[in-house]
Amino acid sequence: MLHIVLFQPEIPQNTGNIGRMCALTRSRLHLVHPLGFEITDRHLKRAGMDYWHALDVHHHADWAAFKQSDARPERLWLFTTKTTNSYWDASFADGDGLVFGNEGHGAPEWLHAEFGENRRLTIPHGNHDLRSLNLSTAAGIACYEALRQTRLLG
Repeated sequence: MLHIVLFQPEIPQNTGNIGRMCALTRSRLHLVHPLGFEITDRHLKRAGMDYWHALDVHHHADWAAFKQSDARPERLWLFTTKTTNSYWDASFADGDGLVFGNEGHGAPEWLHAEFGENRRLTIPHGNHDLRSLNLSTAAGIACYEALRQTRLLG
């Protein structure tokens, strides 16, 4: 199983889209609180809440609670713009967790430090005048590459 971990997401539509993707790919979604919205938010529902019944979602009060969880992934990768390691060069495995920072601030520096350079990945792009991809787009790219490598979808 693949794990998608959202660290303090702020935009409900992104979380809804990612939840929908997780339900369709049978990936587990981890939401690390605080969230910038309520799960009952109408935008979240519009983006994917109708799939919520089929979603394996776990809520964690904070990063420390996530790390102590029995549902935690075996190995974690942090997706960030603050590395030169491309996700194209990573070797994903069944049980891996793909971690994404929030839309407004990304992952905090202490989280980058916890991962170290070898577990941080970026999605390359050609226009370096622009910052990064939308969270749900980045999660989709990363999820499907990990699924392709692990053949979890067959």
